[in-house]
Amino acid sequence: MAGRTLAAVSAACLAVVLLGSPAAAQDNPAVVLDTSMGAITIELFEEQAPISVANFLSYVDEGHYDGVIFHRVIQGFMIQGGRFTPSMSPRATRAPIRNEAANGLDNDRYTVAMARTAEVDSATDQFFINTVDNAFLNHQVRDYGYAVFGRVIDGTDVVDRIESTPVSNAVPNEPVVIESARRR
Repeated sequence: MAGRTLAAVSAACLAVVLLGSPAAAQDNPAVVLDTSMGAITIELFEEQAPISVANFLSYVDEGHYDGVIFHRVIQGFMIQGGRFTPSMSPRATRAPIRNEAANGLDNDRYTVAMARTAEVDSATDQFFINTVDNAFLNHQVRDYGYAVFGRVIDGTDVVDRIESTPVSNAVPNEPVVIESARRR
């Protein structure tokens, strides 16, 4: 009897821990980026970053990311894409969105965040995948930070390969193309 009670209490505690974490949310939307180096699946944290997720999904749904590249690759930091074609021509964007960096999500390894300029509320279509823990990009009082809105749940090996690709001035020597981006 005591063994069953202990097992039930342990299971209940585990359920509380898992259900309270973003990683456990079964209904989070996900997007698959089919790249020239393999597939990357991104879970999106709609509850914590609703504006960023809606923005990202609208670009996915309209095919904006199909045929763009990861144009900025810095080993030991991140890989960035979302706007430029292999010829470095920019795609048109919509109006910038509000920065949601104060959402409690950190720029940890394999998380996905909105790229922006020095202006806090300037993110549009560009995003980056952190390849290391980048705590200095998190929301702080003096520096607003970069809004995390998802994390890679499959294809971390692809992210690592992209990060290791040869570059000149942070641009891959051979274009790393997002061939398609679609909801999973």
